[in-house]
Amino acid sequence: MTGLSAKVDASELRAIGLFGALSDEVLAHLAGSLTVSTPDAGTMVFREGESAREMYVLINGEMEVLKRSHEGVDARVALLGPGDWFGEMSILDVQPRSATVRALAPSRLLRLSASDLDALYRYDIKSYAIIVLNLARELSRRLRVADGILADFIANVFDSYVMRRRERT
Repeated sequence: MTGLSAKVDASELRAIGLFGALSDEVLAHLAGSLTVSTPDAGTMVFREGESAREMYVLINGEMEVLKRSHEGVDARVALLGPGDWFGEMSILDVQPRSATVRALAPSRLLRLSASDLDALYRYDIKSYAIIVLNLARELSRRLRVADGILADFIANVFDSYVMRRRERT
């Protein structure tokens, strides 16, 4: 990934849902301690299968999330914009990356590692709990969306199968 840039400020963090309900003091603490990077368009932030223990918050720019199929084809599964975050699964389940993320435009990313979360836990346990709850809410929202897509897909495949059987008889 491209180089590091100036720190983020607390007002930028305040506008991001992941940091919702955190105090000004904690936002200032995070702004002073977290790393910001600036990938160019086309830069791979990370690749599916890599090991990791950090997530990213998109401050500015645009990212795409790619998932490799069993046939080896990369399919775009999401577009991300300012305020979105990604990579949190590697912090929560300690598994390799489940997808690839690539910058579509010059971007600013805030890096939040497992050790950063541990430091926040030691600094202010209530703020740590708020961030974990915000992560859980977003994961739940994403699961609901994925369930809806899967249900629609299954219904469409089933309908297509039934129609073909009827045409044969």
